[in-house]
Amino acid sequence: MKSSNKKNTPFKAIIMSMFSALIALPVSAQQSADLTNPHADVLSIGGSVTEIVAALDQQHRLKARDTTSSYPPDVINLPDVGYMRSLSPEGVLSVGPSLILAEEGAGPPEALEVIRAADVDFVEVPDALTPEGIMRKIEIIGDALGVPDKADALAAQVETALSTALDDAERPESDKKRVLFVLSTQGGRINASGTGTTADALIRMAGGVNAVTDYEGYKQITDEAVGLAAPDVILMMDRGGDHGAADDELFEIPAIKLTLAAQTRSVVRMDGLLMLGFGPRSAEAVRTLNEALYAPKT
Repeated sequence: MKSSNKKNTPFKAIIMSMFSALIALPVSAQQSADLTNPHADVLSIGGSVTEIVAALDQQHRLKARDTTSSYPPDVINLPDVGYMRSLSPEGVLSVGPSLILAEEGAGPPEALEVIRAADVDFVEVPDALTPEGIMRKIEIIGDALGVPDKADALAAQVETALSTALDDAERPESDKKRVLFVLSTQGGRINASGTGTTADALIRMAGGVNAVTDYEGYKQITDEAVGLAAPDVILMMDRGGDHGAADDELFEIPAIKLTLAAQTRSVVRMDGLLMLGFGPRSAEAVRTLNEALYAPKT
């Protein structure tokens, strides 16, 4: 009996080895899948970036998001790593992303240095102020996620919708309304958009004229500058606090009170991400603002 056991030992070892190999096959298959699609855990920083990820049918890969990411509505159930311009490396890396998609302007720079130095793929998505820029954002995100075909299809769809919206918004220069985008009214002081901003770009796309063109970016302007801007319409985000003063409060601000916009109580309020995101819903943003500016009032 003893000699028989000794003879069977190598056979048993072979069987056990084969069994172990069979057990390991599913793991190997999963590892192979991970290699072809290594970014299963994505952190999206920037509202338009998150929108594009979702529009590419890749929302299931999102591990977390930043505070500006609020669309589609169910993304708010994801962990929030904070406001995109005041990120902390600890907060970002604590969610364990394998890929970070960050909108241009995320920061602060010192935080990004630490994040970029970590063993995580980091892709910066450039801002967009034109239809071509929006298509580029979709392309970059699609490539990063490994779904270029989906990105091509989405870009074509967005381009068609946006082209139609832009054609519909065209009108003679003499008919265009002067629009003042007010970012905030803190302390009764007007922080308004000049040129080179998404607000400026949207106003022009929607068939309006930016009432302030003597500086770039956002800036607090004087009462005199507001008067010289002579806005027909005030454009604001539909948020509370300094970003969304109620009509009565807004039109009583000395800088605005004497403008035509105040006299006609013309103010348009839009969802901030829809208005300034320049993502897949840009055609909707153009149509919404154009209709608000020019549709007959009932």
